[in-house]
Amino acid sequence: MKFLVDAQLPRVLAIFLKQKGFDVIHTLDLPKKNATSDSEIIRLADAENRIVITKDYDFYESKLLRNKPLKLIFILTGNITNPELIQLIDENFEKLIELASKFEIIELDRDSIKAR
Repeated sequence: MKFLVDAQLPRVLAIFLKQKGFDVIHTLDLPKKNATSDSEIIRLADAENRIVITKDYDFYESKLLRNKPLKLIFILTGNITNPELIQLIDENFEKLIELASKFEIIELDRDSIKAR
């Protein structure tokens, strides 16, 4: 499983996922860094079969309207510290990976995970 972590999420999330053994790119790793457009992120993610992880509603809307990106993990926590985010991901990690293998959209908030 491969991931692309969007600019609104910290690089520490990409590092956490790499430590779990996944192939991960953060937008800071791209040539235009966090200035990479959403369309470029979607194109790269889909070309490399990466799941976009984001807090940006534009990606969610794009998925619903245009079915792009192919897979999306949408973080709905609002403001959250980096340690809290990593803890939330870690506590729900197995479920997130299981759902990501079966569904196109996974929504994660502080209290639940939804998939469709």
